[in-house]
Amino acid sequence: MAAEGRIVWVSGPAVKADGMASAKMYETVIVGESKLIGEVIRLTGDVAFIQVYESTSGLKPGEPVVGTGNPLSVLLGPGIIGQIYDGIQRPLKALSEASGSYIGRGITTTPVDLTKKYHYTPSVKAGDQVQAGNVIGTVQETDLIDHSIMVPPDHKGGTVAEVVPEGDYDLETDLVTLQDGSTLKMYHRWPVRKPRPYKTRYDPTVPLLTGQRVIDTFFPIAKGGTGSIPGAFGTGKTVTLHQIAKWADSQVVVYIGCGERGNEMTEVLVEFPHLKDPRTGKPLMDRTVLVANTSNMPVAAREASIYTGVTIAEYYRDMGKDVVLVADSTSRWAEALREMSGRLEEMPAEEGYPSYLASRLAEFYERAGRVRAAGSPDRDGSVTLVGAVSPSGGDFTEPVTTHTMRFIKTFWALDAKLAYSRHYPSINWMNSYSGYLADIAKWWGKNVSEDWLSMRGEAYGVLQREDTLKEIVRLLGPEALPDEEKIIMEVARMIKIGILQQNSFDDVDTYCSPEKQYRLLKLLVDFYNRGQQAIREGTSLAEIRAMPIIGTLLKARMEVKDDEMEKLDEIDNMMKEQFKGAAEAKVRN
Repeated sequence: MAAEGRIVWVSGPAVKADGMASAKMYETVIVGESKLIGEVIRLTGDVAFIQVYESTSGLKPGEPVVGTGNPLSVLLGPGIIGQIYDGIQRPLKALSEASGSYIGRGITTTPVDLTKKYHYTPSVKAGDQVQAGNVIGTVQETDLIDHSIMVPPDHKGGTVAEVVPEGDYDLETDLVTLQDGSTLKMYHRWPVRKPRPYKTRYDPTVPLLTGQRVIDTFFPIAKGGTGSIPGAFGTGKTVTLHQIAKWADSQVVVYIGCGERGNEMTEVLVEFPHLKDPRTGKPLMDRTVLVANTSNMPVAAREASIYTGVTIAEYYRDMGKDVVLVADSTSRWAEALREMSGRLEEMPAEEGYPSYLASRLAEFYERAGRVRAAGSPDRDGSVTLVGAVSPSGGDFTEPVTTHTMRFIKTFWALDAKLAYSRHYPSINWMNSYSGYLADIAKWWGKNVSEDWLSMRGEAYGVLQREDTLKEIVRLLGPEALPDEEKIIMEVARMIKIGILQQNSFDDVDTYCSPEKQYRLLKLLVDFYNRGQQAIREGTSLAEIRAMPIIGTLLKARMEVKDDEMEKLDEIDNMMKEQFKGAAEAKVRN
């Protein structure tokens, strides 16, 4: 029996209703005469505390609250790709058509068009046994996405009695009828706070290639991995996330604008539909889902938005697809938690955040992973979670950043000093780290080069040594260093310009293939080793600095395309000749 109560107290998005003894925790309820959507988040006797996902303006005590009997769920089926949703999977386009530019309250609409027809190709026949997770057929959702229709994970399965023939059907059509009389449609619903089940979880051994050198080469992330991009205002979080969303070798992108400024989210909404998928030339929206819940939208829906996004990501993972979920930013999500906690008069923990902040972050990041999906046929998919963090003043010791660091394995720390000096992406190579390096080194060794890890280690060693030498230079001046250490400073500068910097607006430099990344890295490491050898043999640092090859090496990232690797061979030969010439000149003198 559905719970029916009355409002007794309203405080912003938090509402208290009595007469709710039969309500369940996290049950969705309809609040007030305006029929606003809410969710039960605390029960005390017959009193329910409810967070309302719409503006509560005009709500008053005495108005009815009716339970639905179901938890907050999303509709999963064809038509999700290309949509722009709010935090509780209401399509913003349909809402604007129903209410105009300013979204009205209490508007109900379906997340996808249930009347749209798709060409369905069945993959089961009468007499087959099906179970939870089995694929019963496919439809072509967009030019880039073939959509598997699956038995819902909570369905008990059974023997197929009847199957519709191949043809065009809408989402409400009964595609499969089982012998017990139950039917399977193109869609099903799933609670957002409940992770979707899978058969097996794999170790993170396959890198997620983003085409960004500082990420792939120095601080890589694995498919099914977790990463975080913390940074102060203006350090380039959003552009870095755009680059990952655009270039990562995934089939589906879920982009959650969680509490960001409206104008910043507008930029995403305007830009994404015009972007082309770099591998196929099709619109990027043909494989993208946007969840937009800006800072001026209801705060409770912001809290739900990341669960909505990750549930959609898990759904496409279960089809055997690699999914990248980008959340911008989890700090604003945590602020929504803090506001709701304050409204409920809970005891605050550090900086006013609720004591369960860490466990909520853990619940979110634990839903990443590369898995073997439940059911048949066998399908391997992954969900990679990348969350931006916006610490006030760039303070990485604040609670959201410190708790996030406990649950993620890749940390890309953005640096305001680098950003202000126009070094982009402004990922600080001394504060960042990756816990996947050893796991994915085998992939690089097998697919690119066996000495990739040693090359990466040598280049990173130069950067670490330069960081130490900078302190000596600050105290004593550059003349205090011998030439062997001055060349470390010179090569570190070349690595910063030639590898770590990347221009996202340059046609060539915006994406760098793994092969090109390795070759550029090897050229600079070879330059360093040859330079050290030349100095030991008596060549002066001034002669090395005067070599024309240095300018060529620094410009190679923007001048050599991914399919022009022979040009890098020419640069390598030029470097050998110039070092050989310097050595011969030394002998003659």
